Amino acid sequence: MTLLTVGLVLVGAALLVALVRFVLGPSALDRMVSLDAIVAIIMSGLMIYAAMTGDSTVLPAVVAVSLVGFLGSSTVARFLGRGRGERPGSTGSTGSSESTGSTGSAGRTDTEGRR
Repeated sequence: MTLLTVGLVLVGAALLVALVRFVLGPSALDRMVSLDAIVAIIMSGLMIYAAMTGDSTVLPAVVAVSLVGFLGSSTVARFLGRGRGERPGSTGSTGSSESTGSTGSAGRTDTEGRR
C-alpha cells in the first residue's frame, strides 16, 4: 500500500464525515461549512488521483471545482447576511457594541445575531 493510497482512503473517510455533517447539520450555516469541506475534500481527492496516475488533465477540473466552491460560499454568505439585515457589501462591523455581538443592556443579542 503506497502513501498515496493511504491518503486516498483518508480522504474518503473525511468525505463520509463531512457528508454526515451536511445531512445532520441543524442550521444552514452548518450545512454551508460542511459543503465547503466537501469541496476541499473533492479537490484533495482529485489531486491525489492526479499524483497517482500522473495525469495532468485533472488539474483544470480542480481549478473549476475551487471556483465553484468559492462562488457558492460567497453567494450563501451574502444570502445569510441579508437575512440579518446587513447591507450588501458591508463588512458587518460598524464599531458599535451591537455589531460585535456583545451583551449590552440596550443591544442584547443572542449567539446568532438576532435581537
